This record gives sequence, C-alpha cells and structure tokens, in this order.
Amino acid sequence: MPRHPYRRLRAAQNALPEVGISEENGIRSLHLGSSTIQSSMNLDNPAELVLSYSRAMMGWLLFADPPAHITQIGLGGGSFARWIDAHLPDTRQSAIDINPQVIAVARSLFELPFEGTGFEIIEADGAQYVKTLLGGTNVLLVDGFDGEQIIDSLVSTEFFLDCRRALAADGIFVANWWSGDKRYPRFLADLSAAFGGRVLQIPAASHGNIAVTAFCRTPPTLNFDSLKKRAAKLAAQYGLDFPALLAAAKAANPHNGKSFVFPDCP
Repeated sequence: MPRHPYRRLRAAQNALPEVGISEENGIRSLHLGSSTIQSSMNLDNPAELVLSYSRAMMGWLLFADPPAHITQIGLGGGSFARWIDAHLPDTRQSAIDINPQVIAVARSLFELPFEGTGFEIIEADGAQYVKTLLGGTNVLLVDGFDGEQIIDSLVSTEFFLDCRRALAADGIFVANWWSGDKRYPRFLADLSAAFGGRVLQIPAASHGNIAVTAFCRTPPTLNFDSLKKRAAKLAAQYGLDFPALLAAAKAANPHNGKSFVFPDCP
C-alpha cells in the first residue's frame, strides 16, 4: 500500500490501532497506527475510488448486476460507501467496523452518505457480525487491516465458511489481500475450499494488492468475448477501467483461451 506522513488524531484506545489522517494535493487519507494509507478521498470528487485496490474490488460487477444489499467489513474512510451511494443508488449498504475512532473520523472528515434506510454503520467485530447474516446479504466487501497486516480473524477458515453462509445463493465475496504476504497461498486455498473452487484474483494496478473474489454460484458467463463487451459498457457507465481489470484477471487466473476456468475444489 502507498505510504504518506500523517498526523495523529487521538491516542490508541482498547488496543485498537491509532487513527490518523494526512492531506496532500486535495487527497485526504486515513491511516491506522502507521504511515500506510488505508483509505483516501478526493476532496473535489468524494465518490472517486482513489486507490487502485478499491477500484479492483469493484471488479465483481463484471460478473453480476447491482445487488439489493452490500455488507462492508471495514469502514475505513468510507470509499466504498461513497462510490456505492453515487453509482448504485438502489443498493442498500451496511458498513461494519470494530473501531469507534474510525467511525467517528469517517463521519466527521470523509463525507459519508446520509445514514438511514439505504446506509447504516454498525460498530461490531466483522468476523462475529457475519455469523448473524445467514443469507441476508448479496455482496461482502472485506477490507480489514490493522495498519501493518490483514486481521487474522478475517482470513480464517471459519470466517470464510461464515461468509459463505452469510451470502445469498448467488452471493459474492470480495477481499483486499496483499500478494506479498507469505500466507497468501494458504488464504487462497482455504477460501477456494469454502467456495467450491469458484475464486478469481483481480490484481490492483499497483502495490501488490489483489481483490480476491469468490462466488457462491458460478457466474452467468465466464466467456471473455461476453465479458469484454460488458467491461466496455461498465466503463462507460461507471467511469472505472473495467477492461483493464478484466485483462488483469485474465493474466492472473486459469483459463482455456476463451473463458475463465474454475479448478476443482482442493
């Protein structure tokens, strides 16, 4: 992830990472306990997905239409909340974050959507919260780092199975992982086992982040010709480079030259 000098807002409490912000050239960023940037907002265009990993995490739209409900594990600076509110207005969303400082800072400094029937923030442990959903959400966006590495409870076998149960029958799981983590192959294998091998890796444009995307059900199409047409349409509709995301996914995943191929569950 990118790094930038930041200033402290408040001392750490309850062993949770210390929250800080930085601001440069019209970009405001949130940090958790280190100079690593966790989330960024363009002050002139708050709905923009500034960081490449956040854009990669929207790659699931190549395979599914806008859903009824999205659950975000990790609010951060609210990048997904703002983008979804602007571009998927009929999608309800819930953002879960364990850190009350993060929630307070996001509310005061990061222009979150109005909280009401369409958007809610829940202060809770995301790994525990997903246990309560039981098919009650369509897409899970998981972005949970403690400032240095991914939170262990969000990459456990139990968590992956809980997420599978939390999703609707055609639900989609998306997580932001760092490919340089030596545990990455194990995380990928465990997630694949939980989702029947239906997993795709969508690399971000920089910093080694990968939007790991798992499907409860095989998507309607995995054919490259169809996906290229869809990517062009989505790019025009949402202003994100979906053709580049598709190309990155094609380079990173098994395929037969014509379509993605899901391997057998390990």
